[in-house]
Amino acid sequence: MKLVFAGTPEVALPSLDALAASEHEVIAVVTRPDAPAGRGRRLTPSPVALRAAELGMEVLKPAHTREPDFQSRMTSLAPDVCAVVAYGALLPSPVLAIPPHGWINLHFSLLPRWRGAAPVQRAVMAGDPKIGTSCFRIVRELDAGDLYRVSSRPMPEATAGELLMLLAESGARQLAETIDAIAAGEQPVPQETAGVTLAPKITVEEARVDFTRPAAEVRNHILGCSPDPGAWCELNGKRLKLYRARLADAQFTPAPGELHVTKRQVFVGAGEGVLELLEVQAPGKRRMAAIDWARSGAASGRLV
Repeated sequence: MKLVFAGTPEVALPSLDALAASEHEVIAVVTRPDAPAGRGRRLTPSPVALRAAELGMEVLKPAHTREPDFQSRMTSLAPDVCAVVAYGALLPSPVLAIPPHGWINLHFSLLPRWRGAAPVQRAVMAGDPKIGTSCFRIVRELDAGDLYRVSSRPMPEATAGELLMLLAESGARQLAETIDAIAAGEQPVPQETAGVTLAPKITVEEARVDFTRPAAEVRNHILGCSPDPGAWCELNGKRLKLYRARLADAQFTPAPGELHVTKRQVFVGAGEGVLELLEVQAPGKRRMAAIDWARSGAASGRLV
């Protein structure tokens, strides 16, 4: 089949590579326009745009998918199906109607749980026992289309960023298998209507840590917000970002937010239990091991 691939960030690259290596023909790639990046804020193509150029593919960068020129080009390309991974823009009905087999989205959750922009982060923050990917046909309602494939695995103890890259690799294989199945005539099944949860983007204010919560919940919060937007708290009136932590089997019980530093470890109390801080970032500093930060003498006071 002829297909168009739509995606933008690095997490979409495994899927583009998998489809480019398949028996199907990727006739064009759709991605977000070049955006400012780096210290000089120079306009830079997206990771998907750069990889597509390496592969010699036509690249479309519409500022908006409602643009007549974009829709005209999509119509003339006449793809049989379109694949989407983290494209970052809504697709209007006239564009959705162009490929006869629709637009197939690889979504990083076990639908219908966690529909929306931040499914992996929300799953980690909620302490879900499983994580996974879903391939479904896009409809106008958010992440509500009929399902082709759902794959799950036990939730590991990892940051949301690490999990996303893990799912990007396994999901790429799932997406390629889904396109094969569509070519063979497979039909999707409706999503369940029960168990729907939403996964909106996490705001900076929402990322603030509440140390009165149980230690397991605080750990999940920190891992789920890492690396973006980064969980944070305040120490002596200054913001401290927390990127990694784990549950500690400590013989002492510091109060919620109270720091306890040993020669090799940094602990903090929670509402129930104790955490070991592993990676932090102080204002104006780089990310570093929590014990290195503590050795600078900064780890005194209470995290709030």
